[in-house]
Amino acid sequence: MNVAVIAALGLWAGAWWLNVRLAARATSGPGRLLPPLLFGVTLILLWELLVRGLAVSPVLLPAPSAIAARFATSTDILWADVVQTFFKGALAGYVIGCGAAFLVGVAVDRLPFLRRGLLPVGNFVSALPIIGMAPIMVMWFGFDWHSKAAIVVLMCFFPMLINTVQGLGAADTAQRDLMHTYAASYRQELFTLRLPAAAPFLFNGLKICTTLALIGAIVAEFFGSPTQGMGFRISTEVGRLALDMVWAEIAVAALVGSAFYGAVALVERAMTFWHPSQRGR
Repeated sequence: MNVAVIAALGLWAGAWWLNVRLAARATSGPGRLLPPLLFGVTLILLWELLVRGLAVSPVLLPAPSAIAARFATSTDILWADVVQTFFKGALAGYVIGCGAAFLVGVAVDRLPFLRRGLLPVGNFVSALPIIGMAPIMVMWFGFDWHSKAAIVVLMCFFPMLINTVQGLGAADTAQRDLMHTYAASYRQELFTLRLPAAAPFLFNGLKICTTLALIGAIVAEFFGSPTQGMGFRISTEVGRLALDMVWAEIAVAALVGSAFYGAVALVERAMTFWHPSQRGR
């Protein structure tokens, strides 16, 4: 058996033993971060060890050290790609899509005929393949970030709409009857009862859409983009067999997506601290 394989097995066994004990002890506080950090570091070390020990071609799979070196020397390019893909395409589409979905969700909750007519159409539209819609959006809105934002709007709208409608209907029946007893208007009921009850559903939709937004923007760039952007860079560098740059872009996308999701989760915790789902965290 190859020495690299033996060393990898030993590393995996030792990390597994340590992680089991850390997970059993670190049940609260900052210590909860140790098991996932150890697991991630172990995977990277195994990757480096096996790629170098088995002499894997960098065209097939570059070593993490090579990816890190390319990352360090290409920060200006990577940042320009983040600005183009995330801040222009993904974030703009996310805000427009989620905002429009929330407003339509309130209208659906207010007007029952929209629930019967719009939601089935939403299920159909949400099943449309992004690969088929992206070229159409590029033809409609051009090669710049506007077409990517349109794809993100399409991907985020209906997941957010479904969560909004479900959340607005989550208020307890007895509480709604009490509001009716006090002759509360729909606006008063919406702001004092329905929206607070819907907060976990709304943030659930926002967190789901964080990942959909970035994925949609990156995939849309495969079908037409200016000379920058994560999707453009990945497709271009794959054609040049520069896999270290491709993996650097993937790492950046993972970091940006995780940070985006984490930011929404922090806002959720700050705004819904009173909810039972947050009290045990």
